[in-house]
Amino acid sequence: MKSFDLRKFNAEAFGTFVLVLFGCGVAVFSGVDLVATALAFGLVIVALAYVIGPISGCHINPAVSLGLAINKRITWFEFGYYVAAQVLGALVGAAILFLIQKTAGIGEVTALGQNGFDGNSAWTINVWGALVTEIILTFVFVLTVIAVTSKKSTSGKKAGVIIGLTLTLVHLLGIRLTGTSVNPARSFGPALLLLGESIEQVWVFIVAPFVGAALAAVFGKFVLKTEE
Repeated sequence: MKSFDLRKFNAEAFGTFVLVLFGCGVAVFSGVDLVATALAFGLVIVALAYVIGPISGCHINPAVSLGLAINKRITWFEFGYYVAAQVLGALVGAAILFLIQKTAGIGEVTALGQNGFDGNSAWTINVWGALVTEIILTFVFVLTVIAVTSKKSTSGKKAGVIIGLTLTLVHLLGIRLTGTSVNPARSFGPALLLLGESIEQVWVFIVAPFVGAALAAVFGKFVLKTEE
């Protein structure tokens, strides 16, 4: 069993912190502008892929870590402390975003880029629609990660750009439906600070991304033959 690697833990915590602060921050302060928010999440991934990618692989997403653990690219022990780091980073990112809004004097903070369905969805998608949407979006995103980081891939140094653009793409479809999660940590951080309906609905944005990631891992391994 591999031992705990503090550098990887710190990298994943820092990366998820940046993702939540900038991705959710742009969503909040742009009024959830579709293109701006999608680009913010995608550009964060592109930047971090080259900053922390050499250290931890730049998962910054428990769903990505799950897919890679299923395909034995990381151990289950690594999966455990990666997820712990990602949740910690998301909580810190959401907390700082909360404090920024408080200092702006807007009164009660009601928006932290949280995910939702029914009345919390721009298109009032129901819980089943949200589950299906998030499973599909996560499947596409995690499958892309698995494919372009495979030893068989020819993507090379372009992998970070491809992954970032894919995250932008899934956000363009999902923002008006669920707010686009595809990342349990990114959803849990804002929901925990806001509580109420956000924390009541967050289970969808934990379960669906994990299901989508597991399906992507299996599809990549047995259909696309991404693994050796």
